[in-house]
Amino acid sequence: MGDKLTGLSAPAENVAPPSPEPAAVRGGAWDTAKAYIEVTKPISVALLVFTAVATMVVAGTSHPVAGGLVLQAVLAVTLACAGANAVSCYVDRDMDAVMGRTRRRPVPSGRINPPARALYWGLFLFVSSLVLAWNLNPIAWATLWGGMLGYVVVYSLWLKRRSVWNIIIGGVAGGMPALFGWAAVTGELALLPVLIGALVVLWIPNHIWSLAIFYRDEYARVGVPMLPVVYDTRHALRWLLLTVVLMVVLSLVIYFAGDWGLVYLGTALVMGAVALALSAHIYRHPERKKAWVLFKFSSPYLAVLFLSMMLDAWLR
Repeated sequence: MGDKLTGLSAPAENVAPPSPEPAAVRGGAWDTAKAYIEVTKPISVALLVFTAVATMVVAGTSHPVAGGLVLQAVLAVTLACAGANAVSCYVDRDMDAVMGRTRRRPVPSGRINPPARALYWGLFLFVSSLVLAWNLNPIAWATLWGGMLGYVVVYSLWLKRRSVWNIIIGGVAGGMPALFGWAAVTGELALLPVLIGALVVLWIPNHIWSLAIFYRDEYARVGVPMLPVVYDTRHALRWLLLTVVLMVVLSLVIYFAGDWGLVYLGTALVMGAVALALSAHIYRHPERKKAWVLFKFSSPYLAVLFLSMMLDAWLR
């Protein structure tokens, strides 16, 4: 993979030292509520929930479903994603206190204090999601468990600080909401939702690695062995470009695997071409500001692609 800058696993001495407990920041009821919402990373939740809603819509073309079930499923996946994010913020509180882009988060800034409150809040949200999901069907319930275990246990607790493959393996959790959406409606899984979930998994390295290139020094300071930290930027970009190519190819495989029209196909071709062009451009001209542009494009890419799935299903 190229000239290695550091080891595959972050040396113990490079890991950020334990930070003292932040001083509590007093605020009104609205400030407190805002902190507990913020610790769930609502923008991230919205995108993941959107992937679940899209697969619910696609599944609904062949499995009509009552509106009450849809609302229950949307609430379940929202609470699950929010809970997982809150727990991960508790796990990462020492690193977040050191990195400039994260030190204002509710836990390291002291707006949620003591930090364990973020853990309890996240667990409460997740357990609530499991109760709702169990009333849907066991497969939907299992996908939420898979997402929580993959994100918090596999990624945050195990791989994030130890392996350069943290995003590749831990990113499997990102595909679970799409599987949940399908399972919530149909009570089963099939090839199409698995492919759609895999698309999200392949999207995650592009999203995270481009961010890690921009904040490379900060990730290095806290000892997180992201690919752009462990290897030189050019070779990291080679792997990033490969994942984008695979992502775009898979988006076209999804077209042939499902009953799609021109709306999805056209969107996959256009958005895929832009993603490839941006990734190829930054590979040829590796600059931090270009990595930021690629990062900012990645979320709209996924949102627009999943929106096209919904529109295509509605038109059919």
